[in-house]
Amino acid sequence: MEYASPTTPEELKACLSDPMWRICSGKLYKIMVKGSDGDDTLVQPFLPNKAQQRLIKRLWHRNLILKARQLGFTTLVSIIWLDTALFVANMRCGIVAQDEQAAKVIFRDKVKFAYENLPPELRDAMPLKKDAADELLFAHNNSSIRVATSMRSGTIHRLHVSEFGKICAKYPDKAQEVITGSIPAVPTNGIVIIESTAEGRNGDYYRMVQKAKALKEAGKALNQKEYRLHFFPWWDEAQYAIPADGVDISPRDGEYFTDVESKIGRTLTPEQRAWYIATRDNDLNGDHARMWQEYPSTVDEAFQVSTEGCWLTQQLASARKDGRIGNVPLIPSVPCNTFWDIGNSDGTAIWVHQRVGQEDRFARFYEAWGEPYAHAVKWLQSLGVVFETHYLPHDADHVRQQATVNKSPRMMLEELMPGQRFVTVDRTPDITTGIQQLRDAFSGYWFDAAHCKEGIAHLDGYKKTWNTRAATWQDIPYKLDGHSEAADALRQHAQGYRKTSTASKGRSRPHWAA
Repeated sequence: MEYASPTTPEELKACLSDPMWRICSGKLYKIMVKGSDGDDTLVQPFLPNKAQQRLIKRLWHRNLILKARQLGFTTLVSIIWLDTALFVANMRCGIVAQDEQAAKVIFRDKVKFAYENLPPELRDAMPLKKDAADELLFAHNNSSIRVATSMRSGTIHRLHVSEFGKICAKYPDKAQEVITGSIPAVPTNGIVIIESTAEGRNGDYYRMVQKAKALKEAGKALNQKEYRLHFFPWWDEAQYAIPADGVDISPRDGEYFTDVESKIGRTLTPEQRAWYIATRDNDLNGDHARMWQEYPSTVDEAFQVSTEGCWLTQQLASARKDGRIGNVPLIPSVPCNTFWDIGNSDGTAIWVHQRVGQEDRFARFYEAWGEPYAHAVKWLQSLGVVFETHYLPHDADHVRQQATVNKSPRMMLEELMPGQRFVTVDRTPDITTGIQQLRDAFSGYWFDAAHCKEGIAHLDGYKKTWNTRAATWQDIPYKLDGHSEAADALRQHAQGYRKTSTASKGRSRPHWAA
């Protein structure tokens, strides 16, 4: 849509009273851009792209954006929030970034840059009362815009949470702060925009998207507290296409594109297919799961976990087929065992187990990051069960320096749980030996689908390390995605559990030493 340029004071006044003209005309706001080959223009008028225009038209009180990369939604919201603060009195607009550095960049390069590049006459009419490192407060109407990692204090009329999926994955405490502090600070008639690429099947962002997707599929009329899902796939963007010459489409990739076309109801051009293959194989080193995450074709695919290189794919498939993942309640008359992974700098994971007949039942799962052992102990005590043995990993006996005394994790747990029996499972001679023991033992495992949901998701995602240079999977567990702790904890069962344990000196005799 073309927007007219005002030629008289009356026309200018009318234009400035129209938020769509202010935001979409390209006459008011400027942004910094990356530039391209042969183009030295790094500053240009802000004109919403196709995806941004779609969001503007469908904006609701509560909004969830699931997107492909580089569509500029943080830029769009920065402009909208700044516009709101400039033209509406007594408004509080906030942007939550994933970390301090991201907050500084958004504030400097998007919010403050756009304000400082307003037409001089307008900027003079809307002066700053406060110009802080993270906030602009305007003197003419007492409105403000702030960029930080939390918006807990006070009322926020407009809230944008950038890359919430990454916040949930990397900073779970900050994610809880957003859920319990920032979002409740927005009144019902305010606006919340939460956007991100996908980041696995865990965390509040995943759960919120699934709920919003269900509402959308049901065709439900939303109330002001319910979230509208906005999905922006890669195939709907003209920029994601390159010449098809020289890009080989394998039969397997051809099948993938045919499947996508059947789901989205449209044909993917050779140029789109070429872009997808080139981006996946060159920019993302052939990683299918990362491509699904960064450039999803469907909502479900965005959270899909690749089974390539995963250690327990067949075992979990068999468990699901056999009905061994379902309702597995804790039986009060049966003592419980626990199996732990205790990281020095990673998280802590615990499986709660009961042996019933010939079945190894895992009825509860716990994980926490950066919490003291007392946090885990409190959770265990809340279950109200009797414990038989707590199985700890081999490094639980390693003494670590504490604030005032040197103690091992086992010593600290024994102090927190006096009278309980602890066993330290011996280390395997090779990690792959322990993993194979876990794979072998899996046929006797039963899991409670509800109370072990997060743990099962971690087992699904437990994978090998990809060797980029050799373009192959290595038999080394990948440690950087948060899945290994749950698998390592369960591995203590396969390596060290005995129905009746009489191990000397509190150490178990593992299967491989039998």
